[in-house]
Amino acid sequence: MDDLATIPDYGLGWLDASGPSSDIVLSTRVRLARNLQGHAFGPRSRVNDREAVLSLVRSVIEKSSHLSGASLWELAKVSPRTQKILLERRLVSEDLLGGKKGVPPRGAAVLLSTKDPTSVMVNEEDHLRLQSLLSGLRLQDAWGLVDRLEEELGNELPLAYHHEFGFLTSCPTNVGTGLRASVLMHLPGLVLTKEIGQVLKGLNQVGLTFRGLYGEGSEVVGNFFQVSNQTTLGKAEEDLVGHLDQIVRQVIQYEEHARHVLLKEAPAVTEDKIWRAYGLLRYARSLSFEELINLLSGVRLGSSLKLLPNLRVYTLNKIMIYSQTAHLEQAAGRDLPLPECDAHRASFVRRILAREGVVTSDGESSPESP
Repeated sequence: MDDLATIPDYGLGWLDASGPSSDIVLSTRVRLARNLQGHAFGPRSRVNDREAVLSLVRSVIEKSSHLSGASLWELAKVSPRTQKILLERRLVSEDLLGGKKGVPPRGAAVLLSTKDPTSVMVNEEDHLRLQSLLSGLRLQDAWGLVDRLEEELGNELPLAYHHEFGFLTSCPTNVGTGLRASVLMHLPGLVLTKEIGQVLKGLNQVGLTFRGLYGEGSEVVGNFFQVSNQTTLGKAEEDLVGHLDQIVRQVIQYEEHARHVLLKEAPAVTEDKIWRAYGLLRYARSLSFEELINLLSGVRLGSSLKLLPNLRVYTLNKIMIYSQTAHLEQAAGRDLPLPECDAHRASFVRRILAREGVVTSDGESSPESP
């Protein structure tokens, strides 16, 4: 298998914006790190360890009723473009793809379930990275999916576990439960009211952390923040998930209040920012991805505040994913040099917004002119 033809929409279920608070929380992800007994993991792992782990995972797929029909993709055997598409959909990490070298190591693979939005990275930092990805704030649901997947795998595989420390992982901060739960949040209200610094400081004080749009090591752009738990040792999975859920709900309330303040105290400035962003997206002929994300932030805020009532959150989510470089190249059927890629991105955004109808400054929409 060297392309996404058989499962073109895999990893995109969260785009439908069907989950709770989906105008603020784009997606929920829960990940479990696990390793197998008898095989070196982390920096000590060698090719024979990785290939043995992959072979064991393949054997589990053949035995498991839940994983029947799942696709196991050895990343060295798929095209570089497909690798990048998987990365852009948050199904694999840069480390799994070989990091700076850009060549996936032998044994690196991703297991994609066709029955639910779960997947497993094989031979990344840990032998197994199980994850689920859902729309909106659905931490309990995401945890339930990953817990069931782990039980299925754990019945067949000897997971590395210590009676005192819990599950053993490559990184000490993951030891214990090996759980990392995160939500991708859009917080323009807190940014514009200059309250975001206090909120982020508060997250650190209660054992949470934040990252950019693409997780660890990425910068915050477009007012998108990934909020997640910081430690796993000494706490039960249910407690970690419940704590994050509680704090995220508070942040949602802060963001909603900040948006109310913007409309009440600075309506003209807020509307101008939103309409400028919409106008640029609607008519631009060249857009870098970072510029696009920053403009989408304003338009997304306008949609949430009903100032752009005819734009669906689903549409804006779709633009975020399909305007990335590898997705644009997949649509074009060829590699795109940077200037041409920016032009294709702008063209794609114009087409998508045109299908929604032309939003006018009085909040009405009219059909796109032929």
